[in-house]
Amino acid sequence: MQNLTGKKALITGASRGIGRATALALAAEGVKLGLTATSKESLSGVEEELKKMKAEFYSAPADVSSEEEATQAVKQLEAELGAFDIVINNAGAAVRGKFMDLTAADWKKALDVNVMGIVHITKAALPGMIEKNKGDIINISSMSGLKGTEGSGAYSASKFAVLGLSESLMQEVRRNNIRVSALTPSLVETDLTRGDGERNPDKFMQPEDLAEYMVSQLKLEQRTFIKTAALWGTNPF
Repeated sequence: MQNLTGKKALITGASRGIGRATALALAAEGVKLGLTATSKESLSGVEEELKKMKAEFYSAPADVSSEEEATQAVKQLEAELGAFDIVINNAGAAVRGKFMDLTAADWKKALDVNVMGIVHITKAALPGMIEKNKGDIINISSMSGLKGTEGSGAYSASKFAVLGLSESLMQEVRRNNIRVSALTPSLVETDLTRGDGERNPDKFMQPEDLAEYMVSQLKLEQRTFIKTAALWGTNPF
């Protein structure tokens, strides 16, 4: 098992949900963090938690759907931490609705955030990882990226695309000793999925569950390669 202490991780969508839980879990392992979310204000909560842990972290707000903002955020964080060992592309937009009700703007938002956001962040961070000749990129897809469901046309299309992107990039950079994987969790209890009330934590995956899985995956020896992992709650339906 690899020791994560001292490694540097970039996490998008770090202000809440899976991103926040992953930041806290990696900080507990001694990982130095670069965090990004849509605004500086949205990051204040996780920043306070990390300060209490005495973790080393830096943050830079960015809309990952903007190539300019994403690139600038990565450059800013690399200036503080150096090139990253780990990139976790977690930022996402939960765009849902019946096909005929979805507007062109809805489709654009789903694809710009869920797909192009990964492209922008990864293109900015990858050169430093290639120079290190080692690293991990984890892209958060969804069960909706494996199976379309009613009302999830735009969201599913974007999450299917994440899997294709991840598998293609995996083939390109494995020669640089960089692992690229995608996670396809079932419904995770977050602000984006909660709706009117919290769900039974014994049946629905919690952000901390996914964070724990990622920590365990990152600890695997570099020779061990996970392409795509499907993660289910006990009885989510």
